[in-house]
Amino acid sequence: MQNLAPIALFVYNRPQHTERTVKFLQQNLLAADSRLYIFSDGPKTSNDEEKVNEVRSFIKTVEGFKSVKIIESKVNKGLANSVIEGVSQLNQSYGQVIVFEDDLVSSPHTLTYFNEALNIYRNEEKVMHIGAYMYHLKEENLPESFFYRAATSWGWATWQRAWQHFEPNIDTLLKQFNARKIHEFSIEGTMNFWKQMQDFKRGRNNSWAIRWYASIFLKGGLTLNPSQSLVNNIGHDGTGVHSGINDIYNVIINPKPITVFPKQIVEDKNAYVAIKSFLASRKGSLWTRIKRYLNEKLRK
Repeated sequence: MQNLAPIALFVYNRPQHTERTVKFLQQNLLAADSRLYIFSDGPKTSNDEEKVNEVRSFIKTVEGFKSVKIIESKVNKGLANSVIEGVSQLNQSYGQVIVFEDDLVSSPHTLTYFNEALNIYRNEEKVMHIGAYMYHLKEENLPESFFYRAATSWGWATWQRAWQHFEPNIDTLLKQFNARKIHEFSIEGTMNFWKQMQDFKRGRNNSWAIRWYASIFLKGGLTLNPSQSLVNNIGHDGTGVHSGINDIYNVIINPKPITVFPKQIVEDKNAYVAIKSFLASRKGSLWTRIKRYLNEKLRK
């Protein structure tokens, strides 16, 4: 496969998660032909220094890729600024990029999926983002991959032609929404995407991902997604076991390659309904949520 996209891996202070993420990336079929750029953020406090240094010692040993370049920050930029800067840098250099954070395990076919999709939809302006994660959907008759409106942030890829439309200014984004757009943006009120936008405005989160999804949505863009996830997030597990509400997003990784990509650049109606159904019921009944809350309190 020609013209492989560079991989941007963002790491901070989780050495064990980073090692697992890299281990699974190394097992990808295209790893040896791919350039890996590891962006290491600086410690936020003196308490983080030891773990940051431990991560940095490990990443200096990473092999198994066409090349490995480490970019260490002396200061703490925070994840959002690190991602925005790193993605912008590689997009400007290569015109495309694959993005991982330090808490993702992948399929051996994940890089292949990204690169094939990047090549197939390179000149399709409406396709702005390629996601590798997908919820555990009950609908079994979905195609191997499909288009959908929202962007997932657990393993993704994009092109410079799409990333140039990323709007970091929350006020610029917010003023473009009306009631109808808010309803559509939040998957008919089943996901708290609009609340995430408002929370960013109030300083309660610093999410690059919600601004990226909003940028895509307001441009009328679409995202490509697998019907069965090609990554799983291991970042919510203090002891290696998912707990509480995060069980909802735990998935079994698809062991097979994606071989079928949609030819029509339109949102898949069946996939949309399946995702909306998942989001609407993901937290379970009121009693289920109360039990989960009490279990969380007991664990702490």
